[in-house]
Amino acid sequence: MENTEENTGARQGKNFWNFIAGFKGDKVIWMIVLLLILISLITIFASSSGLAKGDTSRLDIFFSQFQLACAGLAIIVLCYNIPSIGFIRLFSSTGFFVSFVLLVLLIAGIGTINVNGAERSLEIFGMQIYIFEVIKVAMVMYLAWAIDAYRRDSFRLPKALSVLSPKLAFFDSPAAKRIMYIYLPAILVIGGMFKGGISSTMLTGLVMFMVILIGGLPKKEIFGALAAGCLMIGLFVGLHVASGGEMFPRLATAANRLTLHKEYKVIEDENRIAGMEAARGETHVWSKDYKEAIDKIRQPESAKLAIKEGGIIGKGPGNSTQKYSVYAIFSDYIYSFIIEEYGLIGGIIVMILYVSLLARGSLIVKSCDSMFAKIAVAGLVLLITGQAFMHMLVNVNIGPLTGQTLPMVSHGSSSFLSFSVAFGVLLSISRFARKNAVVQEVVQEAPEVQEAPDADMENDEENDDRI
Repeated sequence: MENTEENTGARQGKNFWNFIAGFKGDKVIWMIVLLLILISLITIFASSSGLAKGDTSRLDIFFSQFQLACAGLAIIVLCYNIPSIGFIRLFSSTGFFVSFVLLVLLIAGIGTINVNGAERSLEIFGMQIYIFEVIKVAMVMYLAWAIDAYRRDSFRLPKALSVLSPKLAFFDSPAAKRIMYIYLPAILVIGGMFKGGISSTMLTGLVMFMVILIGGLPKKEIFGALAAGCLMIGLFVGLHVASGGEMFPRLATAANRLTLHKEYKVIEDENRIAGMEAARGETHVWSKDYKEAIDKIRQPESAKLAIKEGGIIGKGPGNSTQKYSVYAIFSDYIYSFIIEEYGLIGGIIVMILYVSLLARGSLIVKSCDSMFAKIAVAGLVLLITGQAFMHMLVNVNIGPLTGQTLPMVSHGSSSFLSFSVAFGVLLSISRFARKNAVVQEVVQEAPEVQEAPDADMENDEENDDRI
């Protein structure tokens, strides 16, 4: 009886490890994304007191996040099971078209939703979509496709135009192709995003710039395109000033975030005056400017306080106090919340997950056998880790407020699902890269295996000569 139970346990253990071995994608990335989702569920439940209103309980919010996590995992598995790199390349070719259409709808105000004083979300089939999160992933994949297509000289439109008329032959030149398919789409997307969010524009622009650099295009052209983008942004700033601050309202928000020292000065001066009046036995009346300054610095100061109170080991799960002070702690300040409850140790663990993703991405790039796969992996890893570290730096008060979420952890359906696509594509490409690495090992070993058949062939040729 005992032997039967031992055999059953051994079979179950064997089946479990066979199940684990069945995942052909990079297992480290699998572990990273699963741990990030688990951290998301734990922290959203613990930090969601500010979200719960009326009949909505924290348990309702947890189940909502759990459903989102399940949807994200389904997207990851779906992308992971894409049958070939060719399908990923095909979908990637539509990235600029999707981004352009979304931006046109946003600029035209069709189905837009105002979030924090800016129109950057669309309501599609009853769902609220934060379009910048979609555009980030879509443009990385598009640029990977465009650079690869340029390298393989597979653009059809320029060739068709050159055949149609000799006057249009310049469209088929390498420089024209780079402008049409790489530089111009990137500049147009940056211009379209600028109205709705400065930090998202800067992050997306930086990642696209890095992707184009990785693609190995002429550096003079790349920096020329960068200069053109900067000139366009300068033009927008001029228009904003000329319109009295009405044309690009997010510029004013960005400027306020860069000049928070003015708010601290207001608070310091009024506290000093209040102290002097208190010493004379007078009652101080707090000014409107003071109250507005307090509101502006409440979130960043509370986030810093959360980190300070977290210390090395944290307060423990559910013991956060700053979640009641920071309005968006479950989104923009989730990293501060993690440190408050789990301490510096918890913060370092989260940081290690993203650093590990960056390291694994570099290994996958080395195993890829196509330019498209290399650039797609590099771009997606840079996007995920770049946004993660931007979020963390802001939370520890290094850099201005940005409102960028922590990928796969912060609350927000559009961000979570978009990064699920990114992780799914990473895992899918890593699966093909692993196959490629196995094939390379076989090819490298092939000459040693073929030595014996070659000798047998020589003997056969000698026998034929004798005959």
